[in-house]
Amino acid sequence: MADRSAGQREWRVTGMDCGSCAAKVRGAVERLPGVAEVEVALMAERLRLTLDEAQTSPEGVEKAVRGVGFGIAPWGARPEKPTGGFVLPDGAFPGAAEPSEAESGIEAATPPSEEATAPSWYGTAKGRLVLGTGALLGVAWASRLFFPAEIAHWAFVLATLIGLVPVAKRAFAMARARMPFTIEMLMTIAAGGALVIGEAEEAALVVFLFALGELLEGVSAGKARDSIRALSKLVPKTARVEVGGDTREVSADRLQVGQVVQVRPGDRVPCDGEVIDGTSGVDESPVTGESVPSPKEPGAEVFAGSINAEALLRVRVANAAEDNTIARIIRLVEEAESARAPTERFIDRFSRVYMPAVVGAALLVAVMPPLFFGQPRGEWVYRALALLLIGCPCALVISVPASIASALSTGARNGLLMKGGAVIEAAARTTHVAFDKTGTLTHGKPRVTDVSVLSGSVDDLMALAAGVENGASHPLGQAICAEAERRGVDAAAATGGRALPGKGAEASIDGAIVSVGSPRLANERGALTDDLRTRVSALEAEGKTVVIVLCGDVPRGLIALRDEPRADAADAVAQLRDLGISSIMLTGDNPRTALAIAEGLGIAHRSELMPEDKVTAIRDLTTDARVMMIGDGINDAPALAAAHVGVAMGSGTDVALETADAAILRNRVSDVAAKIRLARAAMSNIRQNIAIALGLKAVFLVTTVLGITGLWIAILADTGATVLVTMNALRLLLFRPSGAGPVAEPTSRHTSDATSESASATS
Repeated sequence: MADRSAGQREWRVTGMDCGSCAAKVRGAVERLPGVAEVEVALMAERLRLTLDEAQTSPEGVEKAVRGVGFGIAPWGARPEKPTGGFVLPDGAFPGAAEPSEAESGIEAATPPSEEATAPSWYGTAKGRLVLGTGALLGVAWASRLFFPAEIAHWAFVLATLIGLVPVAKRAFAMARARMPFTIEMLMTIAAGGALVIGEAEEAALVVFLFALGELLEGVSAGKARDSIRALSKLVPKTARVEVGGDTREVSADRLQVGQVVQVRPGDRVPCDGEVIDGTSGVDESPVTGESVPSPKEPGAEVFAGSINAEALLRVRVANAAEDNTIARIIRLVEEAESARAPTERFIDRFSRVYMPAVVGAALLVAVMPPLFFGQPRGEWVYRALALLLIGCPCALVISVPASIASALSTGARNGLLMKGGAVIEAAARTTHVAFDKTGTLTHGKPRVTDVSVLSGSVDDLMALAAGVENGASHPLGQAICAEAERRGVDAAAATGGRALPGKGAEASIDGAIVSVGSPRLANERGALTDDLRTRVSALEAEGKTVVIVLCGDVPRGLIALRDEPRADAADAVAQLRDLGISSIMLTGDNPRTALAIAEGLGIAHRSELMPEDKVTAIRDLTTDARVMMIGDGINDAPALAAAHVGVAMGSGTDVALETADAAILRNRVSDVAAKIRLARAAMSNIRQNIAIALGLKAVFLVTTVLGITGLWIAILADTGATVLVTMNALRLLLFRPSGAGPVAEPTSRHTSDATSESASATS
């Protein structure tokens, strides 16, 4: 017997055009027993929920969704067409065709790719409805010229009924699903009421305009989806794999970790991997937005979707297709839709009250004037019907998610990832930005500048230091090991190595405990003599970081390192200042080095901070400011979590994509300002959309009650407003978060772990 335990299930739902469509799908399944945690992502066309199959089967969920007129299929399977007669079928959106079999390997991570040619608008169900109702309306108008008025009247009645049947079917399906207040029900009542009071011509026009608006909504929603779906096309469909000395062309989605592929000049890289042979410039702009090709040589990492520009590269596959950089970016962008902004949640709550209130107001308009003031019943019923159409909240409901989806897509194309609307809203409100130093404001690639020996030889000192730091992931530890290798010094054999968070690292070498750490560590152990303190101060005054090598509690020597600021760091701080945002650098480094870096960048700073001190500093700032923290994603994880928005630096790393609230895929500090500009543009776009949606309804509500506008104008107030807010949201796809920008730097992958605090107090 199949396992009937509760678990998470996913489906692809087709035919959703706006926020109210997503609400209908959600409402249809939420009422089912055993269904919980329902998430409907409009732009991703994804339904995700927790299902207890002992109470409701997956087939029951699919039946409920089909019952309200949408197509549904398990996520990754071949999608089906919506069932509603006027609902846009799958593939009707540009770029929304069904997947080919060759793409099945990545369907679990991304929506099915679009290989087949999407039908033109007139080949879709909605397109046919528009053409059909338009033709009937034209025939009805033409009949006036050749037939008596009575016959023309019945022609309009016929045109109305034929166009209204699929709408009414959907309305009653929604009502059975306990969702009576829908635009379809309002349309059915309004058009049917218009027929009853003898306004057949206007009823036919309203049905046609409604069908036209639905078609435009579908096309607009498809445009918004296109920009996200286009990411999946960055990965080539085939790859050249080396097998037993031969090269074979295989499907890229079937590549396995460890295989070696050849990437010819001009080809896209088919996988995440490591270069094992060849030297070439690789254009990573499709992935990170970085316009300058990044030089790649053996040992360098490449990302799926990037373009090899110069010479043949042999690349060892590092990640399976469903877990490559492009797939993870798409997954992040789509999942971000579920993290709804506070504004969006408020709009949803408001719309649930708003529509019943409008229906009640329409009922009062139809009843009160004739009943108490002797007004003509037919005239006020007509006005009430128009008011019903104005009351639909479709434009209001989609005003926020459409803008959020466009902003997420624009960010992804520019290497700026944000995990949902809540993060965008928080980023737009940022007043202070706190930066980590090493690897964020600086390159994270320090080099040894001075080696001062107190006892023994330079080679002995470097051997001890490299032995302790062997395998370290912190930039300072790596720099010490690199310097020892450059000098031809072998690292001493060490055991029992461990990190001393915020202070350094230590290990056992030849039976003695050897430590490589900050002057703070030496001071705690009573090893910081006056002479040593003077030497340390002189080096730190030059902006260098100093570590002391201790054997037991006896100092053996000093090693000084310097990490230069990034080329765009000062410009980034200036851009933030122009945006009215204050910046501060939080570092564990010594005060003199921190001051030297901070003065060069024009930024405030706090130094000698332990990891817990950074958290305290962030919490102090958040008491009266909105704080964004920029760090490497692991070393600064507590501080990232404490800030209102945590942003991880890195190029396609697990850290950059899966920790913090946002990520910068290219190592450009100026992208921090770009991220905030994008967030502010998105919130401005949302405010514009809300103003359009509510403003149009307010104007037409007044004019309708006063008898100035009628039914056909009322339907424009609904579908017209929906199309307007969607098109306005699409403007964000053209937004450029940053201009030409400062000097670009090659991207690199920064990873770190628990030992990343070794070598010094810096981070």
